[in-house]
Amino acid sequence: MARVLFVLTGASYWTLKDGHRHPTGYWAEEFASPFSVFTEAGHEVTVATPDGVIPVVDAMSLRPRMTGGEEASVKLEGIIEEAEQLRHPVSIKRVNLDDYDAVYYPGGHGPMEDLASDADSGLLLRRALASGKPLGIVCHAPAALLATRDEKGDTPFADYRVTGFSNEEEEGVGFADKAKWLMEDEVRALPTNYSRGPVWEPYTVVDRNLYTGQNPASSGPVAEEMLKVLS
Repeated sequence: MARVLFVLTGASYWTLKDGHRHPTGYWAEEFASPFSVFTEAGHEVTVATPDGVIPVVDAMSLRPRMTGGEEASVKLEGIIEEAEQLRHPVSIKRVNLDDYDAVYYPGGHGPMEDLASDADSGLLLRRALASGKPLGIVCHAPAALLATRDEKGDTPFADYRVTGFSNEEEEGVGFADKAKWLMEDEVRALPTNYSRGPVWEPYTVVDRNLYTGQNPASSGPVAEEMLKVLS
């Protein structure tokens, strides 16, 4: 059995360019699908958030039009309801990476609000990358890579091949012109070797021990790829 650390946003809103606080959180599928992949394989999941706050699911991610139908929404709600780990998160600051065999970051717009500038998360990401343990990051969660920069602006993720939520997909959900910055633009500028696939379709990139996925549909495939190297 392996132990997998899920690092979730603690934000319940995303501050837009005009100052409006858009309700958000973590994206349901990006938690539930990998959670099911790992736990059904017999692995143990622990949830961590900034300061150990209880994470909030983005209500939009449970709407049938976003999940593919009422049945899918009910299934996601059931997984989230049964995941007691969500009600008892640990603080990222208190995480001992030696206790875990893999690290996974789901997205949602929440990471744009907090993990993009969270120093504790940034340190955890640097250590996870250096450890050689599987590190999965999907959708908007690559925004957390921005917090891995040092005082000179350098990051160990520079030139890694990555993917994440594309500008075109952000336009598709109506936030490209409202956001203070776009995840794809900032992650490209780290710099990384960013690539993307067709909008809304599964697209994953593996570079050494870094596993990234473009969008919600990519979260399950990322977990499946990580599963291959977990004992």
